[in-house]
Amino acid sequence: MTKSKLIYATFLRDLSNLPTAYFALVMATGIVSIASYYHHFIRLANFLFYFNIVAYLFLSFLYVLRLIIFPEKFVTDIKDHAKSPGFLTYVAGSCVLGSQFIIIAGNHAAASVLFYIGTIAWLILIYTVFTVFTVKKEKPPINMAISGVWLLIIVSTQSVSILATQLTGHLPFTNDLLLFFALAMFLCGCMLYIIIITLIVYRMSFFEMRAEEFAPAYWINMGAVAISTLAGSNLILNGHDWSFIREILPFLKGFTLFFWAIGSWWIPLIVILGIWRHVFKHLPFRYHPQYWGMIFPLGMYTACTVKLSQALELHFLMAIPSFFIYIALAAWMIAFFSMFYAIGKDYLFGKNNSNLKV
Repeated sequence: MTKSKLIYATFLRDLSNLPTAYFALVMATGIVSIASYYHHFIRLANFLFYFNIVAYLFLSFLYVLRLIIFPEKFVTDIKDHAKSPGFLTYVAGSCVLGSQFIIIAGNHAAASVLFYIGTIAWLILIYTVFTVFTVKKEKPPINMAISGVWLLIIVSTQSVSILATQLTGHLPFTNDLLLFFALAMFLCGCMLYIIIITLIVYRMSFFEMRAEEFAPAYWINMGAVAISTLAGSNLILNGHDWSFIREILPFLKGFTLFFWAIGSWWIPLIVILGIWRHVFKHLPFRYHPQYWGMIFPLGMYTACTVKLSQALELHFLMAIPSFFIYIALAAWMIAFFSMFYAIGKDYLFGKNNSNLKV
């Protein structure tokens, strides 16, 4: 087989096995960019912003191409309890990129387009996922189905809430209506987290947990409450635009701090389990797209703590993101170079690996 044919065959193989959650790359890059901007790393934030635009467009092209060439794979994935929620990374990726356009570029027009895309995609995907899971006849046991990937249901919901709040005054809706929508999405995301995290803790506590099953996606246990914290903080900071938010401000502040606290609680446990996975169970470090699902929570925890400190006027909290930003940046760079190394090894040297395979 010639080199060009080998590369083409490898591309088709990887396209066929493209993970449902690869837009986590856009989510992770976007929030690390925003966190960098909050810490005045302007050039770095801009680089990540432009890289994210390219990544978003390229991944969108790949998913459309996969749907055209391998439609049966899409149908199989959408019916899969373990993989189907991964499609919601598209919603979160669109909305996080929209937030980048506002915060870094000041471009509300592009952000508005991404808001409409993200909201429509959320409506289609969220109800497709729950409908398919409900009506399918053969369902897997909970330990084979549920994981941190399910928390993308919350992440996508809160990402829409955040972008709606940021676009107040820039969409053809009244501030009251847009903020009501953002508040409703925030509360839906909070309730869904309580339901789903209960199932995840049940699965972790009462079923065997093999090292290879404790994937980086479990970092979303923390990431889902971190983005809920960011959504709540943004609503608090924009409370002056709607009298009703001012009326429920004590509830909103307490509820937002509640989610930040449980997100902080998750971090040591996930680190301990990561050590157990790699040190005691000797699972090697090797690039996998799921690692972007670990970087997103690191960046989100940094960004949400910055906004929480502003919303609650707890300035001592800024000590946390002032060092957490470096952890998020280091993790992003490791994943970034590992990704290109893995792809290069696969395509340039003809190694028989599927770097995009789940």
